[in-house]
Amino acid sequence: MSLIVQKYGGTSVGSPDRIKNVASRVAKWHGEKHHIVVVVSAMSGVTDGLIKIAREISPEPTEREMDVLLATGEQTTIALLAIALNQIGVPACSFTGAQAGIVTDGVHTKARIKNITPKKIHDALEGGQVVIIAGFQGETADGRITTLGRGGSDLSAIAIAAALKADVCQIYTDVDGVYTTDPRIVPEASKIAELSYDEMLEMASLGSKVMQSRSVEFAKKFGVVFEVRSSLNDTSGTIVKEETGNMEKVVVRGVSLEKNQAKVTLSGVPDQPGVAVKVFKALADDNINVDMIIQNVSSSRVTDISFTINKDDIAKTRRAIEPVIGVIRAAGFTAQEGVAKISVVGIGMRSHGGVAAAMFEALSGAGINIQMISTSEIKISVVVDESVAVDGVKAIHSKFHLEC
Repeated sequence: MSLIVQKYGGTSVGSPDRIKNVASRVAKWHGEKHHIVVVVSAMSGVTDGLIKIAREISPEPTEREMDVLLATGEQTTIALLAIALNQIGVPACSFTGAQAGIVTDGVHTKARIKNITPKKIHDALEGGQVVIIAGFQGETADGRITTLGRGGSDLSAIAIAAALKADVCQIYTDVDGVYTTDPRIVPEASKIAELSYDEMLEMASLGSKVMQSRSVEFAKKFGVVFEVRSSLNDTSGTIVKEETGNMEKVVVRGVSLEKNQAKVTLSGVPDQPGVAVKVFKALADDNINVDMIIQNVSSSRVTDISFTINKDDIAKTRRAIEPVIGVIRAAGFTAQEGVAKISVVGIGMRSHGGVAAAMFEALSGAGINIQMISTSEIKISVVVDESVAVDGVKAIHSKFHLEC
């Protein structure tokens, strides 16, 4: 008897009818004598609604209480799905993240999983029940509710699959796999049959909404092979696994777009050792994720340092950096919204030249100016004005002939 972990996203459980559809799908697997563990997200729109209510009460609600509040979204879904399964004769029980044995560190809103003790899950499975677990959440060792950040239900599913040594991990969403780019931007985008962990990690961290990047990191670390597929049909999806030789034959695997970015610039920074560490340590101490970093060539022993962050972190970044500005004797701080990041990804880029030139040629042909550039072994990213980002994705996707 195999053990299957399935994860259903917010749109898959976004209404009573869709919850019933998930229950029917789970019942089919259960009827084939599999042990089934289901991890679910909050119903689509619920988390955003809870955030909106909290901010109507306080513009900056405490992170501890936001975790307590947001965890209720997934708890609603697990109960409703368990009710739906029991209604059709499939024994099911629901567990919160804490009840499932998920223990995290104490960083509210972006907690990391420290360990999982799945005894209650095993006991329920041995009793013939389908186990429904609230994704996106856990509990600290001293009993505080924590959440794992946006998309954290993916991480919950991968971590539980690793802890249970599951035979299969299926990530169900409203799309039937990972595409060469967002099909809503480029309708001709094609589905990718297989991706390496590294490619999926880059695409997830660069704006692909299919998977949370931390969940892919976890899958790679523990060797969890998973499939991204649709909850609305039975079409095969995209398998994500360890790199294989034939994957390098494809030079560029996909084009990602990440909006909601901001470019922060510290101007007039003294060009001397120890300055950068003061800046980025202050950001790290406040758990602010920094992406692309550019330092200009110094002029008259001063330079500018620019980096990108999520635009939601602008206020937090300003608070972290302002005390440092005086210490390092920088001239000023600016934060520019309205920028986006476009990236091309593919492990084949390691052994093929000319990718950057082709990407820049496509953007130039579309009349798009590049503000920042960052490269790695399997990725090239550029920052552009958000208003032209979609045009940039279309131009690059066409340049690399990624259409169906």
